[in-house]
Amino acid sequence: MTFSIVARCGETGQFGVAISSSSPAVAARCVFAQAGIGAVSTQNVTNPALGPRMLAEMKNGGNAEQAVSAARDADGFPDYRQLLAIDANGRTAIHSGPKALGIWTSANGTDCVAAGNLLANDQVPAAMVAAFEKTGGVLADRLVAAMQAGLASGGEAGPVHSAGLLVVDRQSWPYVELRIDWLDGDCPIAALGRAWEVYSPQADAYVTRAQNPTDAPSYGVPGDE
Repeated sequence: MTFSIVARCGETGQFGVAISSSSPAVAARCVFAQAGIGAVSTQNVTNPALGPRMLAEMKNGGNAEQAVSAARDADGFPDYRQLLAIDANGRTAIHSGPKALGIWTSANGTDCVAAGNLLANDQVPAAMVAAFEKTGGVLADRLVAAMQAGLASGGEAGPVHSAGLLVVDRQSWPYVELRIDWLDGDCPIAALGRAWEVYSPQADAYVTRAQNPTDAPSYGVPGDE
């Protein structure tokens, strides 16, 4: 019921996750990232506690494989979980339990790993990785392109209703956190792409506003001088 990609930018050091599902508010439960540490997704029959668990393992010096193993071992029902991770060195890892739903599979690429369950076919993650690797631009551009490619390759076995994009940079808060928590009849991945188009030109300015408001540009909203 979910397909996602976790990735890093080798040039900027940003980490990110993009995800979509037939379930509501998938990004609220499944995606986690920490600046300088890594990015993870916990999906299928989701245990959100495993996301922070994987990041904590990497923060303490573990690599992606050790982070996934630690989360799997800490969980009482690993057969139901699908876990993805990428660490600060670009190493990736995945666990797909044998009770993952429907067609489930994964694909690794340079600085990324994609996976899904209840998929329309077993080529969806590979299509996502290929799109990520060939797309230019910033990390968020590449993640959105990967989600669009996954959908074009078949996506989930049924219609998707929610999607999300999370990117962290150098700050303790997300550089980008966009969510489409529920759409009925429209495509949440298309809506997510449009949300990023709107947010993208302002992303750096929002960081400046936090760090030094006197240097931040105005966007002409009421009260914004």
